Amino acid sequence: MFGYILKRCIPYDDKNHQWPQIFVIIIATLGSFINGSIVNWTSPAIPILISNASHVEPITLEEASYFTVIPTATAAIASPILAILADGIGRQKTVMLISVSYFLSWVLIGAAETLYVFYLARLVQGVGDAACFTALPMYVCEISEPKIRGSWGNLIALSMFLGYFLLNIVGAYCDIRTMAYIFGSIILIQFFLMLVIPESPYFLIMKGREEEARSALSFLRWREDVEDEFIVLNKEVQREALESGSIKDLFTDKINLKTLIISLGLRATQPFSGLPAFTMYTQYMFMQAGSDISSSVSAIIFSGVFCLCIACFSSVVDKFGRKPLMIFSCFGCCIVLALEAIFFYINEETNLDVSHIRWFPLAGMLSYIPLCSAGLAIIPTLMLGELFPTSVKGIALCILNICFSIFMLLVTKLFQLLSSNFGMYVPFCLFSLCCFVSFIFSCYWLPETKGKTLEEIQRYLRGENVKKITDKI
Repeated sequence: MFGYILKRCIPYDDKNHQWPQIFVIIIATLGSFINGSIVNWTSPAIPILISNASHVEPITLEEASYFTVIPTATAAIASPILAILADGIGRQKTVMLISVSYFLSWVLIGAAETLYVFYLARLVQGVGDAACFTALPMYVCEISEPKIRGSWGNLIALSMFLGYFLLNIVGAYCDIRTMAYIFGSIILIQFFLMLVIPESPYFLIMKGREEEARSALSFLRWREDVEDEFIVLNKEVQREALESGSIKDLFTDKINLKTLIISLGLRATQPFSGLPAFTMYTQYMFMQAGSDISSSVSAIIFSGVFCLCIACFSSVVDKFGRKPLMIFSCFGCCIVLALEAIFFYINEETNLDVSHIRWFPLAGMLSYIPLCSAGLAIIPTLMLGELFPTSVKGIALCILNICFSIFMLLVTKLFQLLSSNFGMYVPFCLFSLCCFVSFIFSCYWLPETKGKTLEEIQRYLRGENVKKITDKI
């Protein structure tokens, strides 16, 4: 019924053929929008909760630091289950679990009057995080044509930062309960819209549901004749079906193991750039810097510019390529974070007067934003769904999600421990060093997937000559 109504509004033709898949990507990535808000809920919430400004009894920074630890630990535990579900009930239905988990989490946050209810809310949130980083990249990459996967596939990252930006605006003017009601309402919209969008054609072919796959492909490509592309996808799935998809094959197959190692390195670049710590502790970080601009306004500026920059760079990923942008991003972030570390060292460990450059922390972080947005903030998430064959993709993303959760846990907790016990300059030194290591990794080991179909990427990783499949479609 929905497809019929849409067809009446947007007729089949070459000019309109990309809009349905873009429409589906937008609906699916509403989950990452809520992810960006609920993961970074700590930014406006922690300053409120450690003061007397909330309805909850004041808590310590140490107690509040577990808000960042609990969901990442839960996501690591839940990832194997979500990977099984993605290959069992489907990518689309697994993505719908993001809505359920985040809605329950926001309800608990809105109802919380004790610290332990907040902990429970973060525990439930971790299940949604696992679905968001396991099933969502898989779904978006599998429904997208190569020509739009680079730009619109980055909507996952863009939506996260848009959620982070709007959270800081709402958090600056609303209390914790009002925040929960606003964002909890948005996630309900995504749940009902997800009911009307198609399943991944890859998954449907894997399950032998060929007519449903043709129908889904026809909707996504917005044309009736999809037989040529269906044949290509069917051959790819059949080839991969001959390869067993066990965890053993992920480690014993030389190409799969090489891809896993590259992906682990790529997945580590994002958290160890300091990005999750900066987003989760934004207001606290600016409070410690003692800027002349209020911490809430600084957080709004920081998150707003981040969102704008990601929107700009997302549109040019397919023009410049993944690898050059990652190299540029890692090197630039390394320099900026080193300069930030120098400022905080002078401010905290010397008697030099820095009152005349109190603007430097905000200016430095605003410089970090476009550099990080060019690669580190978007490319690791985009490439996750591109690198693995369908037969082991669920298992691989599960392992990567567990590792990513551990990385996030380490980074956010290290930021709190190092800044509290040694000074703010120490975590900035650590993140600068990590960005330099990521720069070396990007130069020598990161593959380029620009403009390639998922099948062409697999052939490229196996060292074969890649003749453009898309030219035949």
